[in-house]
Amino acid sequence: MTRPPVALTIAGSDPSGGAGVQADLKTFSALGAYGTSVLTALTAQSTTGVTGVHVVPTAFVTEQLETLVADVRVDAVKIGMLATTGLAGAVADFLRAHPCPVVVLDPVMVATSGDRLLADDAVEALRALLPLASVVTPNLPEAAGLLGVAEAADEAEMLDHAQALQALGAQRVLLKGGHRAGSGSASDVLAGPDGVTWLRAPWVETTNTHGTGCSLSSALAALRPQRETWVDTARDAKDWLTGALAAADTLEVGRGHGPVHHFHRLWDR
Repeated sequence: MTRPPVALTIAGSDPSGGAGVQADLKTFSALGAYGTSVLTALTAQSTTGVTGVHVVPTAFVTEQLETLVADVRVDAVKIGMLATTGLAGAVADFLRAHPCPVVVLDPVMVATSGDRLLADDAVEALRALLPLASVVTPNLPEAAGLLGVAEAADEAEMLDHAQALQALGAQRVLLKGGHRAGSGSASDVLAGPDGVTWLRAPWVETTNTHGTGCSLSSALAALRPQRETWVDTARDAKDWLTGALAAADTLEVGRGHGPVHHFHRLWDR
């Protein structure tokens, strides 16, 4: 593209800056996309946990979306925290009314700290979004939650879960294996119309993993308009995130699970 792609994040806010809309906008900027945002929820959150969630009224989320796209061209959409059935339905209606060539759905259910970010009754509404996304990016617990099964214990089960999500209507699934601690590598599987691709990277020893899911899904949205294929996009996004994890300890933000270093390629220049 001769101009930078415009990426939209539809997600919740994280005051600590490591996850949510803040992480998404940092990722877009780090990877050459112009970032726009629509807030679905405000959280009281730090690196140690979530103490409160204030959900934005559904009608106002819709107003934010419609006002934005009436003026601004959007090349890619990343969907993060939706919190409620109403919000998930509103975003689904928006995507049907305003189709976008790149839609990345990160099915956010639980924060890195373990705090739940999706109402129990909203899981079915989240499943209804699967066919509207170009790619869905669950981690192992999220995939299990969407499918109503136990977490995948090995790569064979990871592939089974990815393909089961395709059977529910997902066009592509990037199932992230980073929760398989002790496996020695961080292996993800991309399953889509063109087949199955495994993406592997060395395991990064760090506790500073806050916002990894938000950041990877945003990287996909930022890079897809700039890459030829989804496989190229996923490989480059994972490579960038591995570097962000490797540099995370240098930030020293917070006392809990600190953020990844979104600008690790830029700040040392």
